[in-house]
Amino acid sequence: MKIKDTLFIIPARGGSKGLPRKNILPINGKPMICFTIDAARGVTSDDNICVSTDDLAIKNVVEGYGLKIPFIRPAELATDTSGSSEVILHAINFYKNNGKEYSKVCLLQPTSPLRTSRHIEEAFKLWNDDLDMVVSVKESKANPYFNLFEEQDNGFLKKSKEGKYIRRQDAPKIWEYNGAIYFISVNAIKEMAIPELIRTKKYVMDQYSSIDIDTEDDFFKVHYHLKH
Repeated sequence: MKIKDTLFIIPARGGSKGLPRKNILPINGKPMICFTIDAARGVTSDDNICVSTDDLAIKNVVEGYGLKIPFIRPAELATDTSGSSEVILHAINFYKNNGKEYSKVCLLQPTSPLRTSRHIEEAFKLWNDDLDMVVSVKESKANPYFNLFEEQDNGFLKKSKEGKYIRRQDAPKIWEYNGAIYFISVNAIKEMAIPELIRTKKYVMDQYSSIDIDTEDDFFKVHYHLKH
């Protein structure tokens, strides 16, 4: 499947405190970001794939893999506090100023190397133009009806959501974003940030494919699974 009218954005800033240089760390001999490039290439052509980075080392790795970097992201959009929405809008405006407009974007974080082209295709099949976003999720093991609590003014803990459930599996399922896939309407992202998007549908991924590399433990877990 080739997905049309969509800009695929891979955000890859150079700074990372938890796991330095994680976006280009090698997994089985291949820089981590290249797994995401491969997944995007399975559903679109290179001219619709934008790696947004502020880092020359990442630029060299990506271009050495055969994908041209369209711009270097401004430093003010590459801080610890920079949001994904601002990064998306910057890329959209860059392409618009160069004569290419898109109706939607697909954000693919490079820290999800186990997400594949098949996952992207399945998520896209849920899309329709009345939506703000289709986002990949995994089932959360934490549940506000069962094992999540808030502290009250008196210091006692109270369930975050009322519900008389004896077993967690009896409580309503709770979903959390896994960071792997975001299909987003360009018009919607111009109006509001990702957490505020209302007309959102979920695409469910399994726990294994949902691994998001943030720590050294995450990195070695993925490395081990892919090797064995």
